[in-house]
Amino acid sequence: MAKADRLERLDAHRADLESDYTAALGAALRVTAAGKWGLFDHNADKATRKAIAPVIKNLEELAETIDKAREQLFMEPFELHREFLASRGPVAPQAVGEPKQAQAWLARLAARE
Repeated sequence: MAKADRLERLDAHRADLESDYTAALGAALRVTAAGKWGLFDHNADKATRKAIAPVIKNLEELAETIDKAREQLFMEPFELHREFLASRGPVAPQAVGEPKQAQAWLARLAARE
């Protein structure tokens, strides 16, 4: 019974962490959607990377903690973070800008809820 209680608490903690991650990502996306570039690292600018580094580090730390909890619960890794990381980096010249990409991500997060 104690193991079941521990797993239940861990799962509740995991759910809280995933909610925190989604909120942190949503906040960063809203800033980007308002016109501040850097979250998706399209331009690979050093100053912009330095400015956004604390946000990315926070998201990565949350995702790492979530993945550890998911592993203990025999769940798949946290897919939202992997999808976000895959969306970062250089893009083709005709690709949408970061603000529009952030708006699309916000719509995607809203659809998940």
